[in-house]
Amino acid sequence: MTTFGVNDLDSRATFAVLSPNTGVGKNEERLLYVWVGRSADRSKCQLKLGSGKVSDDLEELDWNHVGSDVLIQMGLPKGINIKIVKEDEEPAEFLAMLKMEKQLVVLTLGSQIIVYQSGEGMPNMLFLYGMDFIEVLKKKHATGTYRKMVIYVEACESGSIFEGIMPKDMNIYVTTASNAQENSLGTYCPEMEPPPPPEYITCLGDLYSVAWMEDSQGHNLKRETIKQQYEMVKERTANANDFVNGGSHVMEYGSRSIRAEKLYLYQKVLILPLLTSHPTITNYTWLWKL
Repeated sequence: MTTFGVNDLDSRATFAVLSPNTGVGKNEERLLYVWVGRSADRSKCQLKLGSGKVSDDLEELDWNHVGSDVLIQMGLPKGINIKIVKEDEEPAEFLAMLKMEKQLVVLTLGSQIIVYQSGEGMPNMLFLYGMDFIEVLKKKHATGTYRKMVIYVEACESGSIFEGIMPKDMNIYVTTASNAQENSLGTYCPEMEPPPPPEYITCLGDLYSVAWMEDSQGHNLKRETIKQQYEMVKERTANANDFVNGGSHVMEYGSRSIRAEKLYLYQKVLILPLLTSHPTITNYTWLWKL
């Protein structure tokens, strides 16, 4: 949680504010407010019109469509009502929400991105060529559509996508389940400890993926850093006790300065689908700076 109030509303910015439930489980009783500053700086963000075009003219923007985009991107029901609020025209209930500091969660939309890819990485499978993927990342970087990005890749030989070609100056940090020449392996498999339920004769997960997900589930993401999680995942994934033939080598590439950042800056999006289903979470007001 963080402190945010009326005085923190920036005339050069735009905010989306999701109201708390007044009745648990009734999405129609929630409102998404789109607050528009009188001098919103269009160079700081790119909000798309219905046509997909980008406009610098605030009067041209369909703010209801912007609100719909926020609902879609956040995995929220489309049926939530949207209300446009302009600076100096705020209704009393909107201002009252911002004064409920202990019930306000502030998030940032589109500044930090987490990408998680899980698949196969064998010579006889369909290829994802490293240079092609790096070119996509370079285009994303050139257009300024993100501030920082973290990428987790689960696949055999996943290090081959990035080894020797991943730039270090694009504010992108990558970890992979294995190096360029080895398999990544499963966990919760038959004959392992703990084993899967007896009716399953297969592994229930990939060790690298299970390692970072279980670590995130069991820690305070506002305190744990990306580096701390990487070191734990690296140790667990290499642990020979999990496999007859040992584990794999978790690798890292790109902008390592990002490792010092807290995990919640990236993995917070994982809790957003709970906004309309969990009775405690829906009691909070959620705010995004667009």
